[in-house]
Amino acid sequence: MESVEYLFPATDGLFVTTMSDPSRTAISVVAPCFNEQEVLPEFLRRVGAVLDEMGGVSEVVLVDDGSRDRTWEVMTAAAAADPRVVAVRLMRNHGHQLALTAGLSVCRGERILIIDADLQDPPELLPDMMALMDGADGQGSADVVYGQRRQRDGESLFKRATAAGFYRLINKLTDVDIPADAGDFRLVSRRVLDLLLAMPERHRFIRGMVAWIGGRQVPLLYDRHARAAGESKYPLSKMIRFAADAITAFSVVPLMASMTIGWIMAAVGFGFFIYSIVGWLMHATLPGWASIMAAMGLLGGMQFLMLGIIGAYLGRLYDQNKGRPLFMIRDIVGGRR
Repeated sequence: MESVEYLFPATDGLFVTTMSDPSRTAISVVAPCFNEQEVLPEFLRRVGAVLDEMGGVSEVVLVDDGSRDRTWEVMTAAAAADPRVVAVRLMRNHGHQLALTAGLSVCRGERILIIDADLQDPPELLPDMMALMDGADGQGSADVVYGQRRQRDGESLFKRATAAGFYRLINKLTDVDIPADAGDFRLVSRRVLDLLLAMPERHRFIRGMVAWIGGRQVPLLYDRHARAAGESKYPLSKMIRFAADAITAFSVVPLMASMTIGWIMAAVGFGFFIYSIVGWLMHATLPGWASIMAAMGLLGGMQFLMLGIIGAYLGRLYDQNKGRPLFMIRDIVGGRR
């Protein structure tokens, strides 16, 4: 039987869903998937082994984000074989962050492990994360335990350099301390998850939103592995869009920069005006077209650049104000529901 679930903004700005209150599931593992048929069986085997060793009531929530391969068939087969597996299929491809949000809205755990299905982030670290959340470091219990990468295997120098530059840039632009070299791989408490789901952003940067929530958040250093199978789902174009969403969601510095650059360009233009007047009064020969066109090109280019920045913010406001559901769930299969 097909079921469709919508997530709408409520009148008080929070989100309401059709799902019932979370049960006493101890641990939920949530993994968004897009064309992951090759790696899913190994992912489920390794996650299952970790959960078996830990014991207790657990679930694995897999979200099919509009895959074009046999990802959904692999998910439903796993749900039929293991009652812990919950397979969620979205109506279409929504992107990694919204697919992850869909999975988080469905999960029932008191603690939730966010992980990608590509096995770059090892699920075997879950017991260590649980221990840190319980206060194994002697500093008290934690609200979030996030994986912080020491090294990134299987990634190009360009990707490592741009990722490092991005994290350092966004921390310069925002007043939120977003940990460097940390992705979405993290263990969060139910309290943090409820606050996260109450945030209505459409262009979501979940690792930044979790950092914004605050509480005690501690790192767990680890080495990130190469993909176990398949290809990366984050080409350069998606990385650029993701970075743009992150910066516009957490910083107005680009808008403030447009004002600063506007004043600088106005000063440059005024300087050219004074230069022209003085030259006219002194009957001096003024420079020719090269200097004029250079000045016009500079001023015009900066104006279009600033208009583009303003347009990016306005576009996101337009998307947010339409009030459409963040995602649409087509099917939920399996699990103790």
